[in-house]
Amino acid sequence: MDKTAIQKRKKEKVSKPKYNLWQNSAYMISLAWIRNKSVIWLCLILAVLAVASNVLGLLIAPTILGAVENTAPLGQLVAIILLFAAGLMLVNTANSYVSTNAGFGRIAVRVLIISLINDKISKTSYPNTENQDIRKKLDKANMAASDNGQATEAIWSTLTNLLQNIAGFIIYLILLSSLDLWIIALVLATTITGFFIDKYINGWGYRHRDEEAEYSRRMNYISEKAGDYTLAKDIRIFGMRGWLTDMYDKTLRLYQAFTARGEKVYIRANVVDIILSFVRNGVAYIYLIGLILSDGLSAPQFLLYFSAVGGFTAWVSGIFSGFATLHTQSLDLSAVREFLEYPEPFKFEDGEPIEPDMKKPYQIELKNVSFRYPGADTDTLKTINLVIKAGEKLAVVGLNGAGKTTLVKLVCGFYDPTEGEILMNGENIKKYNRRDYYRHFSAVFQQFSLFATTIAENIMQTDNPDEIDIEKMRHCAEKSGLAKKIENLPQKYETHFRKEVYEDGTEFSGGETQRLMLARALYKNAPVIILDEPTAALDPIAESDMYNKYNDFADGRTSVYISHRLASTRFCDRIIFIDDGLITEEGTHDTLIKQNGKYAELFEIQSHYYREGVFEHEE
Repeated sequence: MDKTAIQKRKKEKVSKPKYNLWQNSAYMISLAWIRNKSVIWLCLILAVLAVASNVLGLLIAPTILGAVENTAPLGQLVAIILLFAAGLMLVNTANSYVSTNAGFGRIAVRVLIISLINDKISKTSYPNTENQDIRKKLDKANMAASDNGQATEAIWSTLTNLLQNIAGFIIYLILLSSLDLWIIALVLATTITGFFIDKYINGWGYRHRDEEAEYSRRMNYISEKAGDYTLAKDIRIFGMRGWLTDMYDKTLRLYQAFTARGEKVYIRANVVDIILSFVRNGVAYIYLIGLILSDGLSAPQFLLYFSAVGGFTAWVSGIFSGFATLHTQSLDLSAVREFLEYPEPFKFEDGEPIEPDMKKPYQIELKNVSFRYPGADTDTLKTINLVIKAGEKLAVVGLNGAGKTTLVKLVCGFYDPTEGEILMNGENIKKYNRRDYYRHFSAVFQQFSLFATTIAENIMQTDNPDEIDIEKMRHCAEKSGLAKKIENLPQKYETHFRKEVYEDGTEFSGGETQRLMLARALYKNAPVIILDEPTAALDPIAESDMYNKYNDFADGRTSVYISHRLASTRFCDRIIFIDDGLITEEGTHDTLIKQNGKYAELFEIQSHYYREGVFEHEE
């Protein structure tokens, strides 16, 4: 981010968090009640033990001093000391034991939040995955749950300390009730003043959270790409190492400058706190000394009140400091909840259920459909009217950027049109549970989702025992032409992908990966087939062969094929040519050639290169 962008962000209006600290505290307590109730009970026990330890510490010296003044026998004095020592040892031992075990439940609650975050991003509506606002919220949510010191876990320590301070405040207030009320009023006034100052200053991080998230996102992206082994060849051939390092260092310096600004703000808060603490404690101590001189307080009473006044100011300070900390943590928790509750443009569980049926014909219609990407000045697709008949093989062709992929994303339900409607068998798809709608498609896109798991799991893509069929999976691999390759691997179908995760991980060539995608599509066995240029990395002959395999797989199903190589889709029943977001030509291959339009012109250009033998066939 350059300086101009930073200055612009500074001037942006800061939105208030959606939830306050009470709501966020209740939210965390409800999660703990669901995941691990011991978190709540251990917080209460720790607060009681801490107060008990403090009260024992407060009473021990005045009690012993009082016994000495009253010339108590040595045995009684020793008994008092041993009793207090045993009590302190018992309380502190219990405190240590409970503190150690409290961490397990707190981690479990934080892991639950991490699971909710992962579940949200994996299930959210597709447009949200491209939304910069939700990506920023995701960064903040991940940061708030990243380690033990972040708000999603640290809040339990804050709540424990608050309970401890409130209980101690009540006990000490009763103890000091015989003193002048103005002392208590002074302590409260100075502490409340400090609280509101701290609250404003400590909110600096939240007010600048977008700037921090921007730096974090950029550094994470550069680190991720620098460590991506699939980019290793490009980084070495083009000498990108120095460029990546410079980009990271530049962003890091900006982030360090941002952090330094924040530290200066927090230092000012600490200075104010020191001044107010000095005023509170100093006046209270002077007052007690005055009581000694005027009213003749006994030594044990002086020691008790002297310690109690200091403890009382600490309790009050602890309460307001705790609320300030809780306020800061609440800001982070609000960021988590705002991400988890980000609105969904599609219907899911609240939509009408719809089950795919292989025996049922499916017709898809785009009716007066236009689509414009958020922030764009013009429509990518313009008033498209298209009926994909049940069982039809439709090819969508055109130059890069014409709108082919956008059309497929609309058909698949990844986007809703800006104008118009998309119908499946005459019904608007908006009314359906969108996840149910997705189940109607076996789709292969330009970018493949190969995961660091076994070949079998990459084909089946499920861990649901009811959906796992090993024999079906082997049959699909056989039909895709990949079985021989897999059977020659040491672990066969249990062979892992991704060497960056598994030492014995394997890698497939482009053609082998295509066959794996075909096996996956065969295994899903959905009634509608979508191919969005998945074979773009293959040579024309290999691509044509792969499309023929998909053609055999289609077997009367509704199918949509996208390719920038026109010869690959000659087998289709109908071809539409998209140019600048419009369907400009439509018909069979032979019909379009006879029209001598842009389709024929592009086909002639491509076939010229093929005849010249520019491309070599990939096996």
